[in-house]
Amino acid sequence: MNTSAKPGKPQSSISSLDPALKHSARLTFEKRITVLALAAGFPAMVLAAFLLWLAGYSSRLQWTIDLFLVIFWLSIAFNLKQRVVRPMQTLSNILAAIREGDYSIRGRRAASGDALGEIMLEVNDLGQTLRNQRLGALEATALLRAIISEINAAVFTFDSEQRLQLVNRAGERLLAQTSERLLGRTSGELGLEQCFNRELGQGSRTMQMVFPGGVGRWDIRHSVFREGGVQHHLLVLTDLSQTLREEERRAWQRLLRVLGHELNNSLAPIKSVAGSLADLLHRRPSPADLEDDIQQGLEVISSRADSLARFVDSYSRLARLPQPRLEPLNIGALVNTVPKLETRLPVSVVPGPDLIIQGDNVQLEQLLINLVRNAVDASLETGGGVEVGWTQKNNHVELWIRDEGPGLANTANLFVPFFTTKASGSGIGLVLSRQIAEAHGGTLTLENRPVGGCEARLRLPG
Repeated sequence: MNTSAKPGKPQSSISSLDPALKHSARLTFEKRITVLALAAGFPAMVLAAFLLWLAGYSSRLQWTIDLFLVIFWLSIAFNLKQRVVRPMQTLSNILAAIREGDYSIRGRRAASGDALGEIMLEVNDLGQTLRNQRLGALEATALLRAIISEINAAVFTFDSEQRLQLVNRAGERLLAQTSERLLGRTSGELGLEQCFNRELGQGSRTMQMVFPGGVGRWDIRHSVFREGGVQHHLLVLTDLSQTLREEERRAWQRLLRVLGHELNNSLAPIKSVAGSLADLLHRRPSPADLEDDIQQGLEVISSRADSLARFVDSYSRLARLPQPRLEPLNIGALVNTVPKLETRLPVSVVPGPDLIIQGDNVQLEQLLINLVRNAVDASLETGGGVEVGWTQKNNHVELWIRDEGPGLANTANLFVPFFTTKASGSGIGLVLSRQIAEAHGGTLTLENRPVGGCEARLRLPG
């Protein structure tokens, strides 16, 4: 993965000084320390010389002692200056090295009670901590770069002017160019401008797009981040074609298994009865009850043919569900109408708020009829009751149907086409119901209740 060069952060005024100015400032500081050290001992030297001249010693001895005192005074002053200036210079060098990313320089160990030495140790510890943190950050960045570089999703980052700043290998393959030729170009020049979700802002959407390195349906994720105080854009494109093809293949496999199972259930007895009838017709002499056997065989063939026709008709209904015609729909009126169509068991209606939504009355009524019929079928097994109601949650309408039946025994196959546990069931009721719910932008879920029975919950946009 390649990235363009990033502008460096502005340095502080001290670190950005000209070297000559820094050297001049250091000399001025050293001079001040020297003057202060000399000034500290100057009164004592003057007093000692004055007392010495009043003591009456010879001139030679007095000058010798004065010279010794001056040398002693100067040595102490310059030694004091070195003890202050040298650690400060070392600290300055260490901090300058840390600023430049060099954490190898260390100061001397501190003696007991040495304040500057203790400061030096703290700076050493700071340098080691920064070194470990920088090493960890570099390792994490290297890992992140490797992951981004190897993932199949195409990753792009753009600056505030929508000029490409970063692209991974998948992005290079998608645009069929190397990063050197891509970096710095605008999203319009790269054919990615329509990927920016201007109307919806940040988020995800799916689009059919054509690129030099690929054609298909793409999941496009656009988000915004800040770097150096400036807004940047992150664009991630994932090819959904392979996933969709795999799901399509699995769907066809499931469909063919169901079709094969149903066809065999009808064709096997038809073939068997036809063979038996052929044997009867070739038998000599003919059996006395030949006409009755032929009549019974034809009835079996007709029955299985009707069953196969109903199966094909059920599949056709599942495949040609029309788009809903959205109109203002009163939820209360809809829910109160459906229980009246069920005569086998009284269905209780729990009143809810007065709500109007956009929906297809015919399709939603059929959906609720399917759910209520299933709930009644379950409750008849246990002698329980059925309740329906609705409520509003977070700008959504939730319709629920609760029964007191035995509950769901196989939740994994609830929405598998043609799967049913009923002797006379077609196995498409729940599948059609979920298709209707999703066509309205909603969801349909079924789950067992803790107190027994099942609850179907339809969630629709409010």
